Amino acid sequence: MHLLHQILVLLHLIGFAALFGGWFVQLRSAHPEVNAAMLHGAWTQLITGILLVGVLDSGLDRAVESDVNHVKIAIKLVLTLVVVVLVAKNRKFESIPKGLWWLIGAITLLNAALAVLWQ
Repeated sequence: MHLLHQILVLLHLIGFAALFGGWFVQLRSAHPEVNAAMLHGAWTQLITGILLVGVLDSGLDRAVESDVNHVKIAIKLVLTLVVVVLVAKNRKFESIPKGLWWLIGAITLLNAALAVLWQ
């Protein structure tokens, strides 16, 4: 089970890299868009996050402390769902408003900060 946990963490990080990287490369763009990297990264984050919580909450991986903070997970889940909805709904548009684009990036970064800083 430890290997599964490690693979899920790796995939979760790849999802973040795709989502934030897809957002970041458009910093200088006059007409930002929701690109494929952002869409796939958002879905990867959601799915791997849910699976990670399942593995940790099951207690099957004895190599990792499985004391899951459910309040933290709930907040992170809501933020991730907001990003997934915003990205999925706006994928079809050629460009999106800068404010919406900044909101997606800010929520993504906030979610990562919660994961790292909230111990």
